[in-house]
Amino acid sequence: MPTIVVDVMPKSELLDPQGKAVSGAFARLGVEGFTDVRIGKRFELTVEGEVTDELLAEAKRVADEVLSNSVIEDVVGVEVVE
Repeated sequence: MPTIVVDVMPKSELLDPQGKAVSGAFARLGVEGFTDVRIGKRFELTVEGEVTDELLAEAKRVADEVLSNSVIEDVVGVEVVE
């Protein structure tokens, strides 16, 4: 069954407290080479049958209207994975 994956991230101009916490943990653990961490959300929408253009458009609409908060988040990806 195909799956539509939706990735949502906090808007770049907003603080990401979870990402800051992980970044701080990296520093305490001696992990180097990463300058910033941002944490987002991933949604997997399972599809019965074929993913049509109409169904993908519906997934994008749902991503914008339901799965993300447009005030503080951006939908950064909607893709089909087999």
